[in-house]
Amino acid sequence: MKIKPLILAIAATCTLASGAMAMTQAEYKAAKNTISTDYKAAKEKCGGLTANAKDICMSEAKGSEKVAKAQAEAGYKPTARNTEKVALAKADAAYDTAKEKCDDLSGNAKDVCVKDAKAAHVRAKQDAKVTKVSSDSSNTRSDKVADARKDAAGEKREADYKAARERCDALDGAPKDACQTDAKVKFGMK
Repeated sequence: MKIKPLILAIAATCTLASGAMAMTQAEYKAAKNTISTDYKAAKEKCGGLTANAKDICMSEAKGSEKVAKAQAEAGYKPTARNTEKVALAKADAAYDTAKEKCDDLSGNAKDVCVKDAKAAHVRAKQDAKVTKVSSDSSNTRSDKVADARKDAAGEKREADYKAARERCDALDGAPKDACQTDAKVKFGMK
């Protein structure tokens, strides 16, 4: 009776282990073909749209294609760098689409939207770099990870500060000055 659970446990372990293995060349080619087909279908869906809605749709289609290609590459050649490329592709896709969505706005609202999108993009890129450094087997020393985190925190803080400062531009006089001072204090800027 104890053999059956043991066999099931071994079978489950083998199944999980095979899922962690890299794609074969045939699987990689099939994935690339599927990505191409999906992208063409997504582009066709955008064809019926007009103006900025079409631009947003096309940005989403291109972004999905880039992310899928990066994921396929990471599945075919699993490395820390390819995992980082997936995260960067996701960040770039989200940023490009967010910028397109900002085009529907005008004035300071558009400027704030763009700065917020840029801040989110910077945060995502910095997180990807930290993840790569911490997962790269050649960088096992904790000081490299700590340095990467410190650099990332600085970049994120600066991007968030720029977005906050842009929000202050909608104000005038003393409220604007107070807003800018608060942003400097909040994000540790001089």
